[in-house]
Parts: sequence; structure tokens; C-alpha cells
Amino acid sequence: MGVEFSQQHRDFAAAVAAFAKREAGTREQRDALTANDTEQHNPGVYAKMAELGWLGLTVPEEYGGSAATMVDMCILLEESLRGMLPIGAIGPTLITGGAYAKFGTEAQKDEVLRGIVRGASQSISMSEPEAGSDVANLSTKAVKTADGWVINGQKTWCSNAHISENILLVARTSKDGGKHEGLTMFHVPANTPGLQITPIELMGNQRETNDLYFTDCLLPEDAVVGQEGNGWRQLMTGLNFERLILAAMSLGAAERAFDDTLQFVTQRKQFGRPVGTFQSLRHRLADLATEIECTKLLIYSVAREADANPDRILAREASMAKLKATETSKRVALEGMQMMGGYGYAREFDMEKHVRGALVSTIFGGTSEIQRDIIGRTLGL
Repeated sequence: MGVEFSQQHRDFAAAVAAFAKREAGTREQRDALTANDTEQHNPGVYAKMAELGWLGLTVPEEYGGSAATMVDMCILLEESLRGMLPIGAIGPTLITGGAYAKFGTEAQKDEVLRGIVRGASQSISMSEPEAGSDVANLSTKAVKTADGWVINGQKTWCSNAHISENILLVARTSKDGGKHEGLTMFHVPANTPGLQITPIELMGNQRETNDLYFTDCLLPEDAVVGQEGNGWRQLMTGLNFERLILAAMSLGAAERAFDDTLQFVTQRKQFGRPVGTFQSLRHRLADLATEIECTKLLIYSVAREADANPDRILAREASMAKLKATETSKRVALEGMQMMGGYGYAREFDMEKHVRGALVSTIFGGTSEIQRDIIGRTLGL
């Protein structure tokens, strides 16, 4: 039983795991790298991964990458999150890079994709105060003028914009047709005048997401990424990629929460024996191990299908992977906290951090409710 990997894949997974243990294997290392858990991304660690060529896995070879498979990408993300590497920018960066690889001009791809390979962070901005799950309801305007495009509006929940070189903005260029029409992607350097990036206060005092305010922000005419008015369709073509990224990251997080729980219940003694030997905990761990294995099988099955059919939108399968992985991660972390008792809630251990990360994973990138709705529609409901 289990996912069948080639020897090359197994070697790659082992290399990433060894790197994570070396760079962030102790709590002291992680605290130093993340400013005691307020920062989710460490540029130094990220730069080392860039030097190893790992950040360019999904980038075409002509831009310095290795054009690897979805399976390779999932292995990198799974092992990085299992090893608790502080590389919070990797998810948004890979998602953004995927859109540029498909739709960017040569100049845009040369800038952004080569930037990803060398370790630069990138962000994508879709959500607005009145356009979260209903993304197509966005109202940030892009008006074409003689000088280029003028952007006005507010975006929200933009991950890592404060550390990114560029932001892939989705804005409305026309009100003609339905709400899914008239949306356009724009290339926005993060230092563009008229753009204000403001942090959003998060649970645990983490610094990760931002509000973006565009006030008469002028972009050149060639800032359009892809085709004007075709932004929604372009977003849809990246669903496989985005949801597999989030699923693989959640799988790694679930595995780490499970590993930490198992270590604790093996060492912690009550009533004269390790608490993990009590049937109530032993059965819970058996169930969680089964759920993690099912999740892994699903994710890599979808990854292989995406590799075999790169132009096919796997709406049902990708949504299932994202739903299953994030909900499993949440369950593992919450049950791990319960099994650890008060220690699971204490900052002395990592479990409370696992819980924070797992809770939000079922919200970003399309909530679990939205994923279920998508799956239901593919069933004709």
C-alpha cells in the first residue's frame, strides 16, 4: 500500500527532508528564523533553496527552471511543510508564477519567472472586501487612458505582498456582460506609486496577509497579463495547479502534526505507562494515520493525472484534493492538541502553531464549503 515513487522521487524527498532538518530541525532554529513565530517567511532559507534549484522546479527551462512535474512540486511542498521550513511565500509565488508562465509576455516572464528561480517572492491579488468566495464580484477598476492604465480600489487578504517583488492583480476593465466578463490580469511591481500595502492583524500576531489600496495607480499599457477581459478564464486554467499546491502543503503540515503527536504520546506517561498505549488514543492515532494515507494517495493521483493531461481542468479532482487535505490537516492538529492536553495549547510545543495553520487552510484558496459546492456541481447537483 502507498504511493509508488521512483528512486529519483524518493531521493528528492529525502534531500528536502534533510535540508529541513538541518536548517529548521530545532525549535530554537525556527524561533530565530521566524522572529519567534511572527514572520512566516525567511529570505535566507528561501535563498538557499533557490541555490539548490528547487524554487525553479515548475519554471520552464528557458527561464532558468527545470520544468519538472506536478509530482515533483508536490514532493517539494509536502516535505518542506513537514519539516516546518519557514518559507511562507512559496505557495503564492508558485501560483503566481503559473499564471505568468501561461499568459505573460516575454518581458513579463523574463522578469517574474527568473525572479522566482533566484528566490524572489511574488503575489496574486484577487479578493476584495465584497468579493471573497464570490471572487468575480470584484470592483477594483482599471481604466485605460492615453498614458496607460489607472487603477483604483481596495484588495484584501493578499498573502506576502509586503515581501513580494510583483503582484499579479485581477481588476475590472469592463462592466459589459456578466460578472465573470470584463476582468483583466495586470503586472504590478510592488513599488509602483499609488499602491499602499497595509498589514492585516492575524491570530498569533503573524505577519502574512495584507490590504492593498490603489489610488490613481498608473500602469503602462503593456502591464496586461494575457488578454484584456479574459481574466476569469485565465484564473480557471490555474485551478489544478493552485489547489494541488495548497493540498500538498496541507498534507505536509498534517504529517508533521501527526509526527509531533505520536512522539509526545510515546514519551508522556500517566498511570505508569505511555499515554499512547491507552486504547482511546491508540485508536485515534490509527484513524488519523489512515486519513493521512488516503489524503496522500488522492493528492498524488491527481498530480499524476494533471501531468498526463496538462490542458485538462480537473475541477472535481483538484477540489477534492484541496478539501481532503485541508480538512485532514485541521482534524489531525485539533486531535493532536486534545491528545497532548494542556501541553498542546502551550507555546512550549509546536502543536498550537499547527492548529493555527490548519484552521486557516480550510479558508484560503477557496473555502471547504466552496470546494464542496464545486464537487457537487460536477455531480450534476
